[in-house]
Amino acid sequence: MTVKERIKKDPDGLLAKAYRFSENAHRGQKRKTGEPYFVHVLATAEILYEWQLDESTVIAGLLHDTLEDTHVTSKDLLTEFGEEITFLVNGVTKLGKIKYRGTDAEAKAENLRKMILAISEDLRVVFIKLADRLHNMRTLGALPPAKQKRIALETHEIYAPLAYRMGMQSISGELQDLSFPYLYPQEYRWLKEKMTEEYEDRLKYLDRLKPLVESSLREKGITKTQIDFRAKRYSSLYKKLLRNQMDLGKIYDLVAMRIILETVEDCYSALGTIHSLWPPLPGKIKDYIAMPKPNGYKSLHTTVIGPNQRIVEFQIRTVEMHKENEHGIAAHWIYKSHGKESVDTKKKIFEEAQWVKQLAKWQTTKNNGETSAEDFIESLKIDFFKDRIFTITPRGEVIDLPAGSTPVDFAYHVHTEIGDTAVGAKANNQLVPLSHELHSGDFVEILTQKNKKPSEDWLTFVKTSIARDRIRHALKRKTNALLNKQPIRSELKIVASDRMGLIKDITLIISRSHVNVLNLATTNIGEKFHTLRVSCDIVEKEKIEKLILKLKELKDIKEISYRLLESQIS
Repeated sequence: MTVKERIKKDPDGLLAKAYRFSENAHRGQKRKTGEPYFVHVLATAEILYEWQLDESTVIAGLLHDTLEDTHVTSKDLLTEFGEEITFLVNGVTKLGKIKYRGTDAEAKAENLRKMILAISEDLRVVFIKLADRLHNMRTLGALPPAKQKRIALETHEIYAPLAYRMGMQSISGELQDLSFPYLYPQEYRWLKEKMTEEYEDRLKYLDRLKPLVESSLREKGITKTQIDFRAKRYSSLYKKLLRNQMDLGKIYDLVAMRIILETVEDCYSALGTIHSLWPPLPGKIKDYIAMPKPNGYKSLHTTVIGPNQRIVEFQIRTVEMHKENEHGIAAHWIYKSHGKESVDTKKKIFEEAQWVKQLAKWQTTKNNGETSAEDFIESLKIDFFKDRIFTITPRGEVIDLPAGSTPVDFAYHVHTEIGDTAVGAKANNQLVPLSHELHSGDFVEILTQKNKKPSEDWLTFVKTSIARDRIRHALKRKTNALLNKQPIRSELKIVASDRMGLIKDITLIISRSHVNVLNLATTNIGEKFHTLRVSCDIVEKEKIEKLILKLKELKDIKEISYRLLESQIS
């Protein structure tokens, strides 16, 4: 059944309502392919429905671009569809704002993968993003070449590895294959020319073996079988050829025979049956059922010398293993999400069943070289990242900070000069104090003033050693310059209407008056007004009063007062 068929069956349901809502919101919008934009969001929802995810996730797939590309607001979604769906759509919208650039590619790619997990909170956000990316990649040909390559690179380095880490083998493989022709066009053409005939030959060979395998399994009492053939994907084939001196004769799994059975006992019995027909190659038997891969993959693999001395790979697994291997975490969510449990209960079941099992498997396999501690930690649950936050610069770059970090910590991690000259900050386009606690996914902008120096007050709230050390270094220089004198400073209290650009206008006037801002903080007064407290390094009454007169000329300034303060430099 498809989304459209489900809607026909229940035309008054929430899914049907979301379909009409999204179609109306995107009305008149076109994709580069020339199709209506709604085609894309419907395709995303269809992919999620095909993965058998819950209705809220499918609905969020239909709505995932409404906040970014239409007049629809979060308030609209909340009113129409409730908190859960609004949360999912907001999560996908936030992920869409992250930019990936190739400099220091591996470090940045890994940081982004961590961030996607950390800020998503609910893994269904990641499922929606993967479905969105999968459809975009399937229609990438309509975009200009430069954009094709950028999106393919991002897919290759971020989303395909993320899908693999989540155990979604099929999705990861398709994303890699869809990226391959755009990143390696010459290699792709070469493979197409060389492999087409070889693929067909091996498929015909396996097709002749299939009846013999089926009859041999029936003799062992294994009757419920599904046998198909899995051709190796071009992207992984090319990587394997590179490791084997481009010798196709060394690629035994160009096409593998996949046997899907009912029980684990059937799998081991089938393995013995295959080995009774043809001798296995030494060292080519892999038991990923007893010892799954770090991402949860389970199957028996064996490579045998078949008729006419041809090498054949078999993959043997249960129906449940096959679903989990194809859809990974999404499949596990499916099995546990059709009951009456709350979302929190489902998530708890999911975490215990998936990640805790991986912990147990790792404990038993870490000593045999199957997986390293680093690999294991990288594949662990979201909670492992809860002591880190991943914030975003105005250019879309990710800054990794400890939990509890402030805009000052953020500023010093971007650049020392930005930290030293910070006078204010915005988080998600809202003015916040420099002591504000940042959260994963926050878009942070630092407001600076030339020749500004850090305040010792910052030492009371910064969390990172890099910020603390650089503040102390700057204060030491400042103290030495003043010959250890305790200077007096002034604090301006400004009450003003809330408007865009006000902070910039105020700091510009102060700067033009040759006055340094030592600190700046804001507090809201109702919905329309806020108070700014600006600490300055001037004490002369005449100079302060002249500055106040200039500031009063600004639009929306309601009241200004000042007081003199003692610094606490030590």
